[in-house]
Amino acid sequence: MLQRTAAGLACALCTWLIGTTNAANAEEPLMSALFTDHVVLQRDRPIDVYGHAGAGEEVTVSLATASARAKADSKGAWSVKLPAMTAGGPFTLTASAGAKTQTANDVLVGDVWLCSGQSNMEWAVRNTLDAGAEVALSANDRIRQVTIARANSAAPRGDFDAPLEWRAAGPATTEHFSAVCYYFVRELQKTVNVPQGIISSNWGGSRIEPWMSEAALWPLAGYQQALELLGEYRVNKPVAFAHWGEIWQKWWNEQRAVTGGSQPWAPATKDSGWTTAPADLGYWETWNVPELGRYDGMMWFRAQVTLDKAQAKQAAKLSLGLVDDVDVTWVNGHPVGNSFGDAQRIYELPPKTLKAGTNSIVVNVHDFWGDGGLYGPASERALLLADGTRVPLSGWAYQVAPKGLGWPPHAPWESLSGVSVLYNAMIAPLGRYGLRGVAWYQGEANAGLEDARAYQALLAAWMADWRRQFGAPLPFLIVQLANFGKLVDAPVDSGWAQLRDAQRRAVAADGNAGLAVTIDIGNRDDIHPTNKQEVGRRLARAARHVVYGEKLSASGAEPVAATLTGGDITVTLAAFDGALHVIGAKDPAGFELCGATQDTCHFVRAQLQDGGKVLLTDAKAADAKRVRFCWADSPLCNLYDSTGLPVGPFEIDVKQ
Repeated sequence: MLQRTAAGLACALCTWLIGTTNAANAEEPLMSALFTDHVVLQRDRPIDVYGHAGAGEEVTVSLATASARAKADSKGAWSVKLPAMTAGGPFTLTASAGAKTQTANDVLVGDVWLCSGQSNMEWAVRNTLDAGAEVALSANDRIRQVTIARANSAAPRGDFDAPLEWRAAGPATTEHFSAVCYYFVRELQKTVNVPQGIISSNWGGSRIEPWMSEAALWPLAGYQQALELLGEYRVNKPVAFAHWGEIWQKWWNEQRAVTGGSQPWAPATKDSGWTTAPADLGYWETWNVPELGRYDGMMWFRAQVTLDKAQAKQAAKLSLGLVDDVDVTWVNGHPVGNSFGDAQRIYELPPKTLKAGTNSIVVNVHDFWGDGGLYGPASERALLLADGTRVPLSGWAYQVAPKGLGWPPHAPWESLSGVSVLYNAMIAPLGRYGLRGVAWYQGEANAGLEDARAYQALLAAWMADWRRQFGAPLPFLIVQLANFGKLVDAPVDSGWAQLRDAQRRAVAADGNAGLAVTIDIGNRDDIHPTNKQEVGRRLARAARHVVYGEKLSASGAEPVAATLTGGDITVTLAAFDGALHVIGAKDPAGFELCGATQDTCHFVRAQLQDGGKVLLTDAKAADAKRVRFCWADSPLCNLYDSTGLPVGPFEIDVKQ
């Protein structure tokens, strides 16, 4: 593994990034991909414009009546800072260098929001409540969105691979907008009457770690090995694959109680346990094997190919075509590749991997949901020899992995569960683009119990990371996870509840962040609730308080204290508007008292009193260490303030 310090890591990444920002050729635009027709620029602060030109070229940039000049560095990178402007437009933004000129027309100046996270932020307007009417009536040239295409990268990129397109809201476009962010800025525009720009950068199913830079993750415990391996992957993929294979094999070998000590990747000495697969493979759900018809999980595949001495000595690549979802691949017992998603699997084989005679190719496929397997044309599965020979892979066999394995480790370059790879490809290229703030809807993928307990520190580090990226004290608006999952009739130690409380605590500790509580507008049977309009309204309310300084409650009532007095416990709530009300019952539901361990948690009677106080009555109140409220994946919460905001889930220590 590569050894490095945090400072060395930062230096290495800077060197790589500079190396990727070579001087533009004649076909490349002068300005970064964001600066194109219909772009929205941030008002009331200096406007950074940047891009690439020829090394040493002088670049002139103009916007309305302002202009500035810069000289491109030895790698062609340049940037200028234009004076701050008030909201308005349309304007024309022009960059010139030598005989080359680039123009962005119909430029507006207003407030720009970076909206990011996983699928609930990515969720399109067309999939929300009353979508037909919402889209049909959405024409608004002063709301515009640019969508960052899904991409990952082992190192920070200097710009986006493909051109970007800003689109104004309207019947032909709004259906594709991020629903949460569109409804958020539409609501916000009622009180902040300026153009609103949305940068939508999302990937469904992603954890928070791929959205954080390596410099942000390095100081946190538990990420150093992954970051070192990612650094190795940048410079030598075959070596990184070999090291990753060792880590994966170690995990498998530790499951001996389940696997019986089997090592399916080892060159086979016998065929027991393997079943002949259909010749063309494809998704295993289509094989007409009853037990595989709806199988989501892990499958082993094996093929064997015979080579002569001349073939075995050649440099070679292994082509597997497409795999759904994750593969780990071995040749003759040596790990040679790992990838995720819809990328073509073509792995360079290290020298001496192949041998004369029979060669074993083994692929472990882990399917998370939907269809799974090796799919696409059978001709794509072959050994590609240096002399141009294609040696087809055929005679495939399979075996289903045993039940009870648990979750395998994730490679650091994996899009959804790796480290830094989404930041590198989908955030770093934004440079220091001017933003009003960030809206974030993510956490479902980190909601396992152990992951959730670590989320507060991750969220705090992520906010600091993006503030460094954009060089500004950005406000953050965090959507707390909605209710999802089965109802319970006894207290549980819920990962979703843990993560919601981590979100609440991180926001409270930050000082420049707001929380949109959504515990009452989810769908316990669908992780993607369709009422994104209310999510947007609550985000806008949080923004009005945090960003624009309005004197209103940002998130509804917040817990202040839990105090033992006279044999009862009083919970004090604050920061709500009007008064608190119980909906649909006489008393608030969902309050628990807990000792030091989960098995001591039990529901208690709660009575709402004046002034935001809730009295908890219980014979064992004196033994309580903690108060929990609405602590479940999908709790039933019935305590609201006068504006209709629910009191969100929380855990708070009891003061004796």
